[in-house]
Amino acid sequence: MRHFTAIAFGLALIAAAPADSPGHVPEPAGLWQGPMHGYTPNTVEGASVLDTAALTRLLAEKKPVLIDVALADKKPPSMAASAPWMPAHRSIPGAVWMPGAGGGSSDAPFADAFARRIADLTGGDLSRPIVTFCHPECWGSWNAAKRLVGLGYKEVYWYPEGLEGWQAERDPATVKADPVWAEADPADQPR
Repeated sequence: MRHFTAIAFGLALIAAAPADSPGHVPEPAGLWQGPMHGYTPNTVEGASVLDTAALTRLLAEKKPVLIDVALADKKPPSMAASAPWMPAHRSIPGAVWMPGAGGGSSDAPFADAFARRIADLTGGDLSRPIVTFCHPECWGSWNAAKRLVGLGYKEVYWYPEGLEGWQAERDPATVKADPVWAEADPADQPR
């Protein structure tokens, strides 16, 4: 009987995973430095994971700092170099959009710029709730949450459903890239 129960449990886990899912993705020891889009772990050690309903409650109850680390859209190569390129970025209302802030770089200037900007946004309060997000299956928001935990923030949340998860259930807002981050982010940071 125990063997049958184990098989049934295993089949239930397989059925619950997406068809192309590799199964459990372990957390790397440090920041992820591979391709930014792909299967991610289900957890971030030291942080809490939110779904859309939990994020909606958190927004109403605690007013967290929302950090959107989605990359900026690139200008299509078919556009003339002189043509203006001003893509709109749809995000969670009130989010601070820091394009590329979820990179896995261990470069000190990048890490320092990230730490300074977050300290500014939280007023240096390590207990201020912070939510990181980008797109589903994006390591960028996972890395940002991991960095925040490493910086000593006590109430870090990761929203892996990302922009598309929010937009499926709630109204997004058009946001502009954070000018302070754009100025502070080292130019050689990959996008």
